[in-house]
Formats: sequence, C-alpha cells, structure tokens
Amino acid sequence: MSLFSAPFDPATDTALVTGAGNGIGRAIAQALVGEGVRTVFADISADRVSAAISASERPELAVPWIGDLARLDACDALLAASHAALGEVTHFVHSASPPRREADHALAVDRRTWQEMHAVNLDAGFHLARGLAKRLTAAKRPGSFLFLTSLHAGTPRNLPHYSTAKAGMAMLVKELAKTFGRNNIRVNALVPGAIAAGGFVADASLARHIPLGRLGEANDLAPMALTVLSDKLSGYVTGAAFVVDGGLSLTNWFEAPVLDTLF
Repeated sequence: MSLFSAPFDPATDTALVTGAGNGIGRAIAQALVGEGVRTVFADISADRVSAAISASERPELAVPWIGDLARLDACDALLAASHAALGEVTHFVHSASPPRREADHALAVDRRTWQEMHAVNLDAGFHLARGLAKRLTAAKRPGSFLFLTSLHAGTPRNLPHYSTAKAGMAMLVKELAKTFGRNNIRVNALVPGAIAAGGFVADASLARHIPLGRLGEANDLAPMALTVLSDKLSGYVTGAAFVVDGGLSLTNWFEAPVLDTLF
C-alpha cells in the first residue's frame, strides 16, 4: 500500500476545525472530510458554515457548530458538542481569528479589538486544546493538534494585537507539544504567508515580493495541514512550525505606518 494512500483512519479519526467557514480553516475542514474524517466545522457565521459544508466532497461527514470563540462559555459549548457528535476528537485545527483592519495600528487599536483578537486566537486555542487533550489522555488515545500562526509571530505587522496574539500561539504550540508529548498527543503550527483568503485582502502587487511569483490560496495550505495532522505521515513530528509562504519570509516589505495625522 502506498504511504500516501490512506493518511487517516475513518473508523477512528475525528476532527474539529475552528474558523471552518472560510479561508484556510474551510480548506482544511473540507480536505479532512474528503479523506473520510468526520469533522466539526466551527465558525461564528452560520451562512459560511452552511456554504462550506455544502461545497465539501462528503458533506454527510460534516457537523456544523456556530458560536463566538471570544467567549469562554462558547468554547465549553463547542467541546461538549464535539464530544456528543464525534466521541473523542483526535485531530484539532485552530484557524479561527477575528478580521484584521489595517487602520488598527499601535496608536489606533481599541481595547475591545485587542482583547477579542487575543481571546479567539490564544485563549480559545489554549482552552480547546487542553480540553481535548484531557479527554484523549483519559481515553489513552493519540491526538494531533495544529495551530495556524503567522509570519508575523516573529516580524512586525503594524497590527500589534494580531502579531502578539500569533506570537503567543507560536509559544503555546511549543508548551503544549512538550506537555502533551508523553501522552502521544502531537502539537504543531502551520505558518501561512500572504494567503488571499479569509480575513486577508491581498494587494496583487504583493506578488512581486514572493519568490514563487504569486499570492497563496487557502488550498495551498490544506495538503501540508493534512500531512502534519496525519499520524501515519508525521507521527514523529511535534513542536514544529511549517512555513507555507511561497518564499515570502525571505523578504520584509512592510513600512512603518504614517502617524503625522494623529498629532
């Protein structure tokens, strides 16, 4: 049998994907059900989830869930709903993130926007991962978790709420990988570049900074995500960050924001 012919076991593998209504989360969730994995599609928008499931190769394997992961009670509700629908969740992808606005630089971002960005990216990611890991550990089941971070976990983005949230996630991946590894739960990160999907509205001119000559698409991330999630393909990989950016991280094109109008 080919190494790549069956990366998942539909009889035992299940998944939860946050931010599954659009962008990268949607592409990964659709790819998982395409591999026969029963998957919870979690998102804040019912319309987006419905459209994502309808466009999936095997919509009958998808379970919709709608809620705001900036709220801790919603995270608890998602854990309960996922367990009720799937039993133990063996594969977790945290892709949910509030929209980014270029106007929210360091002197403009308000407290609510700052808190929401950290709550969804970092707080919800930690709470969900810990809840899932506790159940897997009690059941003596292996697991594989994947966090969507950013190139700007390590480089400024003029959006401090976003960059600091992603930087926190990058360290969270390492902390969880170290803690959960003894229980055979792997935790890794996928680091997207300029992906024209979800909350990122890309300027086509950005492609000149990318060695591969084009902006990325959500579907460019899904094959790598499934490879890292698969225990068959990446069973000895944890605490790692995989950059999928067309070579964009070889450059840094951002200029500081213009602040003259504020004084």
